[in-house]
Amino acid sequence: MPTAARSDLRTLVESSLTLIEAHQHPSGAYPASPDYPVYRYSWLRDGAFIADAMSRAGRVDSADRFLRWCATVIDSRADRIADLVARADRGEEIGADEMLPTRYTLDGGDGDEPWWNFQLDGYGTWLWVLVTHTARHGRPIDAYRPAIGSTVDYLVAFGDRPCYDWWEEHAEHRHVATLGAVLAGLRAVVHARDVHGEPLLGPARAAAAATVDKLGALVATDGIADGHLTKWLGGTAVDGSLLACLTPFEVVDPRGPVAERTYHQVRDQLLRGGVYRYLGDTFYGGGEWLILTAWLGWHEARTGRTEAALGRLDWIAAQATPEGHLPEQVSGNTQRPGHITEWTERWGPVATPLLWSHAMFVTLALEVGL
Repeated sequence: MPTAARSDLRTLVESSLTLIEAHQHPSGAYPASPDYPVYRYSWLRDGAFIADAMSRAGRVDSADRFLRWCATVIDSRADRIADLVARADRGEEIGADEMLPTRYTLDGGDGDEPWWNFQLDGYGTWLWVLVTHTARHGRPIDAYRPAIGSTVDYLVAFGDRPCYDWWEEHAEHRHVATLGAVLAGLRAVVHARDVHGEPLLGPARAAAAATVDKLGALVATDGIADGHLTKWLGGTAVDGSLLACLTPFEVVDPRGPVAERTYHQVRDQLLRGGVYRYLGDTFYGGGEWLILTAWLGWHEARTGRTEAALGRLDWIAAQATPEGHLPEQVSGNTQRPGHITEWTERWGPVATPLLWSHAMFVTLALEVGL
Protein backbone atom coordinates (compact mmCIF):
# COMPACT_ATOMS: atom_id res chain seq x y z
CA MET A 1 0.00 0.00 0.00
CA PRO A 2 1.45 3.45 -0.91
CA THR A 3 2.67 5.46 2.10
CA ALA A 4 0.25 8.32 1.33
CA ALA A 5 -2.75 6.01 1.19
CA ARG A 6 -1.71 4.32 4.45
CA SER A 7 -1.33 7.74 6.07
CA ASP A 8 -4.84 8.76 4.97
CA LEU A 9 -6.29 5.58 6.44
CA ARG A 10 -4.47 6.12 9.72
CA THR A 11 -5.81 9.65 9.84
CA LEU A 12 -9.36 8.31 9.49
CA VAL A 13 -8.68 5.74 12.23
CA GLU A 14 -7.54 8.47 14.61
CA SER A 15 -10.41 10.79 13.75
CA SER A 16 -12.84 7.89 14.20
CA LEU A 17 -11.52 7.20 17.70
CA THR A 18 -11.71 10.90 18.53
CA LEU A 19 -15.26 11.13 17.19
CA ILE A 20 -16.41 8.16 19.28
CA GLU A 21 -14.83 9.58 22.43
CA ALA A 22 -16.29 13.02 21.77
CA HIS A 23 -19.82 11.66 21.56
CA GLN A 24 -19.63 9.21 24.44
CA HIS A 25 -22.19 10.34 27.01
CA PRO A 26 -21.01 11.18 30.55
CA SER A 27 -22.89 8.03 31.64
CA GLY A 28 -20.60 5.93 29.44
CA ALA A 29 -23.23 5.17 26.80
CA TYR A 30 -22.45 5.52 23.11
CA PRO A 31 -25.27 7.03 21.02
CA ALA A 32 -25.79 5.10 17.79
CA SER A 33 -25.70 8.38 15.87
CA PRO A 34 -25.56 11.79 17.55
CA ASP A 35 -27.26 13.65 14.70
CA TYR A 36 -30.01 11.20 13.76
CA PRO A 37 -33.04 11.66 16.04
CA VAL A 38 -34.21 8.05 16.32
CA TYR A 39 -30.63 6.84 16.89
CA ARG A 40 -29.90 9.09 19.88
CA TYR A 41 -30.09 5.99 22.03
CA SER A 42 -27.59 3.34 22.99
CA TRP A 43 -28.03 -0.21 21.75
CA LEU A 44 -26.21 -2.87 23.76
CA ARG A 45 -25.16 -4.61 20.52
CA ASP A 46 -23.89 -1.54 18.65
CA GLY A 47 -22.33 -0.10 21.77
CA ALA A 48 -20.59 -3.33 22.70
CA PHE A 49 -18.90 -3.55 19.30
CA ILE A 50 -17.94 0.13 19.58
CA ALA A 51 -16.44 -0.61 23.00
CA ASP A 52 -14.59 -3.60 21.54
CA ALA A 53 -13.01 -1.37 18.89
CA MET A 54 -12.00 1.17 21.52
CA SER A 55 -10.54 -1.64 23.63
CA ARG A 56 -8.54 -2.97 20.68
CA ALA A 57 -7.25 0.54 19.96
CA GLY A 58 -6.05 1.00 23.55
CA ARG A 59 -8.81 3.43 24.55
CA VAL A 60 -9.33 1.35 27.68
CA ASP A 61 -11.13 3.95 29.77
CA SER A 62 -13.77 4.52 27.09
CA ALA A 63 -14.49 0.80 26.86
CA ASP A 64 -14.57 0.50 30.67
CA ARG A 65 -17.07 3.33 30.92
CA PHE A 66 -19.44 1.74 28.43
CA LEU A 67 -19.25 -1.67 30.07
CA ARG A 68 -19.90 -0.14 33.49
CA TRP A 69 -22.91 1.64 31.97
CA CYS A 70 -24.22 -1.70 30.70
CA ALA A 71 -23.82 -3.19 34.16
CA THR A 72 -25.66 -0.26 35.72
CA VAL A 73 -28.51 -0.62 33.24
CA ILE A 74 -28.84 -4.33 34.01
CA ASP A 75 -28.34 -4.02 37.79
CA SER A 76 -31.15 -1.46 37.94
CA ARG A 77 -33.44 -4.05 36.32
CA ALA A 78 -32.33 -7.04 38.38
CA ASP A 79 -35.73 -7.40 40.07
CA ARG A 80 -37.50 -7.15 36.73
CA ILE A 81 -35.25 -9.85 35.27
CA ALA A 82 -35.76 -12.11 38.28
CA ASP A 83 -39.52 -11.73 37.95
CA LEU A 84 -39.45 -12.54 34.23
CA VAL A 85 -37.30 -15.62 34.83
CA ALA A 86 -39.56 -16.80 37.68
CA ARG A 87 -42.64 -16.38 35.49
CA ALA A 88 -40.95 -18.35 32.71
CA ASP A 89 -40.10 -21.10 35.19
CA ARG A 90 -43.79 -21.28 36.14
CA GLY A 91 -44.73 -21.64 32.49
CA GLU A 92 -46.49 -18.28 32.26
CA GLU A 93 -47.05 -16.58 28.91
CA ILE A 94 -44.81 -13.50 28.66
CA GLY A 95 -45.42 -10.93 25.93
CA ALA A 96 -42.57 -9.49 23.87
CA ASP A 97 -43.51 -6.03 25.16
CA GLU A 98 -42.66 -7.18 28.69
CA MET A 99 -39.09 -8.19 27.84
CA LEU A 100 -36.02 -5.99 28.24
CA PRO A 101 -35.56 -3.40 25.48
CA THR A 102 -32.84 -3.47 22.88
CA ARG A 103 -31.97 0.22 23.22
CA TYR A 104 -31.83 2.60 26.17
CA THR A 105 -31.69 6.34 26.66
CA LEU A 106 -28.18 7.60 27.27
CA ASP A 107 -28.86 7.92 30.98
CA GLY A 108 -30.07 4.31 31.14
CA GLY A 109 -33.84 4.75 30.86
CA ASP A 110 -36.17 2.60 28.79
CA GLY A 111 -37.25 5.42 26.50
CA ASP A 112 -40.84 6.29 25.65
CA GLU A 113 -40.86 6.13 21.83
CA PRO A 114 -42.36 3.05 20.18
CA TRP A 115 -39.68 0.71 18.82
CA TRP A 116 -39.10 -2.86 17.65
CA ASN A 117 -37.63 -3.54 21.03
CA PHE A 118 -37.38 -7.22 21.89
CA GLN A 119 -33.92 -8.32 20.73
CA LEU A 120 -31.57 -10.67 22.55
CA ASP A 121 -28.33 -10.26 20.62
CA GLY A 122 -27.14 -7.22 22.57
CA TYR A 123 -27.23 -9.04 25.89
CA GLY A 124 -25.01 -11.82 24.59
CA THR A 125 -22.71 -9.36 22.84
CA TRP A 126 -22.08 -7.25 25.94
CA LEU A 127 -21.08 -10.38 27.87
CA TRP A 128 -18.69 -11.41 25.10
CA VAL A 129 -17.09 -7.96 24.90
CA LEU A 130 -16.87 -7.69 28.70
CA VAL A 131 -14.95 -10.95 29.04
CA THR A 132 -12.77 -10.21 25.99
CA HIS A 133 -11.94 -6.67 27.10
CA THR A 134 -11.13 -7.51 30.71
CA ALA A 135 -8.91 -10.40 29.62
CA ARG A 136 -7.17 -8.29 26.97
CA HIS A 137 -6.21 -5.53 29.40
CA GLY A 138 -6.09 -7.39 32.69
CA ARG A 139 -9.05 -5.44 34.02
CA PRO A 140 -10.96 -6.68 37.09
CA ILE A 141 -14.24 -8.41 36.28
CA ASP A 142 -15.49 -9.34 39.75
CA ALA A 143 -17.45 -6.10 40.21
CA TYR A 144 -19.60 -7.11 37.25
CA ARG A 145 -20.80 -10.33 38.90
CA PRO A 146 -24.36 -9.14 39.70
CA ALA A 147 -24.97 -7.84 36.17
CA ILE A 148 -23.39 -10.94 34.63
CA GLY A 149 -25.58 -13.16 36.79
CA SER A 150 -28.77 -11.33 35.82
CA THR A 151 -27.85 -11.40 32.14
CA VAL A 152 -27.03 -15.10 32.25
CA ASP A 153 -30.35 -15.88 33.96
CA TYR A 154 -32.19 -13.85 31.32
CA LEU A 155 -30.44 -15.55 28.40
CA VAL A 156 -30.78 -19.04 29.85
CA ALA A 157 -34.52 -18.44 30.23
CA PHE A 158 -35.18 -16.68 26.91
CA GLY A 159 -32.10 -17.10 24.66
CA ASP A 160 -33.81 -19.38 22.14
CA ARG A 161 -37.05 -17.41 21.95
CA PRO A 162 -38.10 -15.76 18.65
CA CYS A 163 -37.31 -12.04 18.60
CA TYR A 164 -36.44 -9.22 16.23
CA ASP A 165 -33.17 -9.63 14.32
CA TRP A 166 -30.26 -7.16 14.09
CA TRP A 167 -32.33 -5.08 11.67
CA GLU A 168 -35.45 -5.01 13.88
CA GLU A 169 -37.42 -7.22 11.54
CA HIS A 170 -39.03 -10.68 11.52
CA ALA A 171 -39.86 -11.10 15.21
CA GLU A 172 -41.54 -14.43 14.42
CA HIS A 173 -38.21 -16.16 13.72
CA ARG A 174 -35.20 -17.39 15.65
CA HIS A 175 -32.27 -15.73 13.94
CA VAL A 176 -28.91 -17.45 13.63
CA ALA A 177 -26.91 -14.25 14.21
CA THR A 178 -28.91 -13.64 17.39
CA LEU A 179 -28.42 -17.20 18.59
CA GLY A 180 -24.72 -16.81 17.80
CA ALA A 181 -24.42 -13.69 19.94
CA VAL A 182 -26.21 -15.32 22.85
CA LEU A 183 -24.10 -18.46 22.51
CA ALA A 184 -20.85 -16.48 22.33
CA GLY A 185 -21.70 -14.40 25.38
CA LEU A 186 -22.69 -17.37 27.51
CA ARG A 187 -19.69 -19.39 26.36
CA ALA A 188 -17.37 -16.51 27.27
CA VAL A 189 -18.65 -16.24 30.85
CA VAL A 190 -18.74 -20.02 31.31
CA HIS A 191 -14.99 -20.09 30.69
CA ALA A 192 -14.17 -16.80 32.46
CA ARG A 193 -12.20 -16.80 35.72
CA ASP A 194 -12.20 -14.37 38.63
CA VAL A 195 -9.12 -12.76 40.20
CA HIS A 196 -8.45 -15.94 42.18
CA GLY A 197 -8.52 -18.13 39.09
CA GLU A 198 -11.88 -19.63 40.02
CA PRO A 199 -14.82 -19.93 37.60
CA LEU A 200 -16.60 -16.57 37.41
CA LEU A 201 -20.06 -18.12 37.45
CA GLY A 202 -21.35 -19.94 40.49
CA PRO A 203 -24.39 -22.24 40.43
CA ALA A 204 -25.55 -20.68 37.13
CA ARG A 205 -22.50 -22.07 35.30
CA ALA A 206 -24.08 -25.47 34.61
CA ALA A 207 -27.27 -23.94 33.22
CA ALA A 208 -25.26 -21.52 31.06
CA ALA A 209 -23.10 -24.35 29.71
CA ALA A 210 -26.19 -26.42 28.95
CA THR A 211 -27.72 -23.47 27.08
CA VAL A 212 -24.52 -23.09 25.04
CA ASP A 213 -24.80 -26.74 24.04
CA LYS A 214 -28.49 -26.37 23.23
CA LEU A 215 -28.01 -23.29 21.06
CA GLY A 216 -25.05 -24.84 19.28
CA ALA A 217 -27.18 -27.88 18.47
CA LEU A 218 -30.02 -25.69 17.21
CA VAL A 219 -27.71 -23.86 14.83
CA ALA A 220 -26.06 -27.10 13.68
CA THR A 221 -29.37 -28.82 12.93
CA ASP A 222 -31.78 -26.04 11.83
CA GLY A 223 -29.47 -23.11 11.07
CA ILE A 224 -27.59 -24.65 8.14
CA ALA A 225 -28.87 -25.21 4.61
CA ASP A 226 -26.85 -26.28 1.59
CA GLY A 227 -23.75 -26.21 3.76
CA HIS A 228 -24.03 -22.56 4.93
CA LEU A 229 -25.52 -20.73 7.90
CA THR A 230 -28.97 -19.27 7.32
CA LYS A 231 -30.70 -16.04 8.21
CA TRP A 232 -33.09 -17.87 10.56
CA LEU A 233 -33.70 -21.41 11.71
CA GLY A 234 -35.40 -23.48 9.05
CA GLY A 235 -34.67 -20.97 6.27
CA THR A 236 -32.33 -20.97 3.30
CA ALA A 237 -31.42 -17.30 2.78
CA VAL A 238 -28.23 -15.63 4.00
CA ASP A 239 -27.84 -12.33 5.81
CA GLY A 240 -24.85 -10.06 6.31
CA SER A 241 -25.14 -10.40 10.09
CA LEU A 242 -24.11 -14.06 9.77
CA LEU A 243 -20.52 -12.88 9.35
CA ALA A 244 -20.40 -12.32 13.12
CA CYS A 245 -20.98 -16.04 13.63
CA LEU A 246 -17.69 -16.65 11.80
CA THR A 247 -15.64 -13.73 13.12
CA PRO A 248 -15.42 -13.01 15.98
CA PHE A 249 -18.00 -15.28 17.67
CA GLU A 250 -16.70 -18.51 16.09
CA VAL A 251 -20.07 -20.22 16.33
CA VAL A 252 -18.59 -22.46 13.66
CA ASP A 253 -14.90 -23.00 12.93
CA PRO A 254 -13.98 -19.81 11.00
CA ARG A 255 -11.81 -21.84 8.64
CA GLY A 256 -14.12 -24.84 8.44
CA PRO A 257 -16.44 -25.84 5.59
CA VAL A 258 -19.61 -24.21 6.98
CA ALA A 259 -17.82 -20.91 7.52
CA GLU A 260 -16.25 -21.06 4.06
CA ARG A 261 -19.59 -21.79 2.43
CA THR A 262 -21.26 -18.99 4.42
CA TYR A 263 -18.51 -16.54 3.52
CA HIS A 264 -18.82 -17.33 -0.17
CA GLN A 265 -22.61 -17.09 -0.11
CA VAL A 266 -22.53 -13.70 1.62
CA ARG A 267 -19.83 -12.43 -0.72
CA ASP A 268 -21.43 -13.76 -3.88
CA GLN A 269 -25.01 -12.73 -3.06
CA LEU A 270 -24.62 -9.54 -1.02
CA LEU A 271 -21.36 -7.86 -2.03
CA ARG A 272 -21.38 -5.09 -4.60
CA GLY A 273 -18.95 -2.31 -3.72
CA GLY A 274 -20.03 -2.83 -0.09
CA VAL A 275 -22.24 -5.46 1.53
CA TYR A 276 -26.05 -5.50 1.61
CA ARG A 277 -27.88 -6.55 4.75
CA TYR A 278 -29.89 -9.07 2.72
CA LEU A 279 -31.47 -9.39 -0.71
CA GLY A 280 -34.75 -7.52 -0.98
CA ASP A 281 -33.92 -4.91 1.67
CA THR A 282 -35.93 -1.69 1.27
CA PHE A 283 -34.60 0.44 4.17
CA TYR A 284 -33.37 3.60 2.42
CA GLY A 285 -33.59 1.50 -0.72
CA GLY A 286 -31.43 -1.32 0.62
CA GLY A 287 -27.95 0.07 0.12
CA GLU A 288 -24.45 -1.09 1.03
CA TRP A 289 -23.66 -1.11 4.75
CA LEU A 290 -20.28 -0.04 6.05
CA ILE A 291 -20.35 -2.20 9.19
CA LEU A 292 -20.97 -5.32 7.11
CA THR A 293 -18.27 -4.45 4.61
CA ALA A 294 -15.86 -4.10 7.52
CA TRP A 295 -17.10 -7.40 8.88
CA LEU A 296 -16.41 -9.14 5.62
CA GLY A 297 -12.91 -7.69 5.66
CA TRP A 298 -12.43 -8.67 9.31
CA HIS A 299 -13.18 -12.27 8.48
CA GLU A 300 -11.01 -12.11 5.37
CA ALA A 301 -8.10 -10.78 7.40
CA ARG A 302 -8.55 -13.53 9.98
CA THR A 303 -8.52 -16.19 7.28
CA GLY A 304 -5.48 -14.99 5.34
CA ARG A 305 -7.23 -12.97 2.62
CA THR A 306 -5.28 -9.81 3.40
CA GLU A 307 -5.54 -8.13 0.00
CA ALA A 308 -9.32 -8.55 -0.01
CA ALA A 309 -9.50 -7.13 3.52
CA LEU A 310 -7.43 -4.09 2.49
CA GLY A 311 -9.83 -3.55 -0.39
CA ARG A 312 -12.76 -3.42 2.04
CA LEU A 313 -10.88 -0.88 4.15
CA ASP A 314 -10.25 1.33 1.12
CA TRP A 315 -13.91 1.12 0.07
CA ILE A 316 -15.14 2.16 3.52
CA ALA A 317 -12.71 5.09 3.68
CA ALA A 318 -13.95 6.26 0.28
CA GLN A 319 -17.46 6.66 1.72
CA ALA A 320 -16.38 9.26 4.28
CA THR A 321 -17.86 12.74 4.01
CA PRO A 322 -15.53 15.74 3.65
CA GLU A 323 -15.75 16.03 7.46
CA GLY A 324 -14.50 12.46 7.83
CA HIS A 325 -17.87 11.08 8.91
CA LEU A 326 -18.91 7.55 7.97
CA PRO A 327 -22.59 6.86 7.25
CA GLU A 328 -24.68 3.81 8.06
CA GLN A 329 -25.15 2.88 4.39
CA VAL A 330 -24.60 4.32 0.92
CA SER A 331 -26.83 4.12 -2.12
CA GLY A 332 -24.41 3.67 -5.02
CA ASN A 333 -25.83 0.22 -5.72
CA THR A 334 -29.20 0.52 -4.00
CA GLN A 335 -31.50 -2.48 -4.45
CA ARG A 336 -34.82 -0.58 -4.34
CA PRO A 337 -34.16 3.10 -5.19
CA GLY A 338 -37.89 3.84 -5.07
CA HIS A 339 -37.85 3.45 -1.29
CA ILE A 340 -35.18 6.10 -0.60
CA THR A 341 -37.65 9.00 -0.58
CA GLU A 342 -40.02 7.14 1.73
CA TRP A 343 -37.40 6.79 4.46
CA THR A 344 -35.86 10.22 3.90
CA GLU A 345 -39.25 11.84 4.38
CA ARG A 346 -39.87 9.73 7.47
CA TRP A 347 -36.54 10.09 9.32
CA GLY A 348 -34.29 12.37 7.25
CA PRO A 349 -31.08 11.48 5.39
CA VAL A 350 -29.13 8.31 6.19
CA ALA A 351 -27.62 8.36 9.70
CA THR A 352 -24.22 10.11 9.51
CA PRO A 353 -21.98 9.73 11.41
CA LEU A 354 -22.82 6.25 12.62
CA LEU A 355 -20.47 5.44 15.49
CA TRP A 356 -20.71 1.71 14.77
CA SER A 357 -19.42 2.33 11.21
CA HIS A 358 -16.43 4.19 12.62
CA ALA A 359 -15.80 1.45 15.17
CA MET A 360 -15.86 -1.33 12.59
CA PHE A 361 -13.51 0.64 10.36
CA VAL A 362 -11.11 0.89 13.30
CA THR A 363 -11.43 -2.84 14.03
CA LEU A 364 -10.66 -3.77 10.43
CA ALA A 365 -7.75 -1.33 10.25
CA LEU A 366 -6.20 -2.83 13.36
CA GLU A 367 -6.81 -6.36 12.08
CA VAL A 368 -4.82 -5.71 8.90
CA GLY A 369 -2.03 -4.11 10.91
CA LEU A 370 -2.54 -0.52 9.87
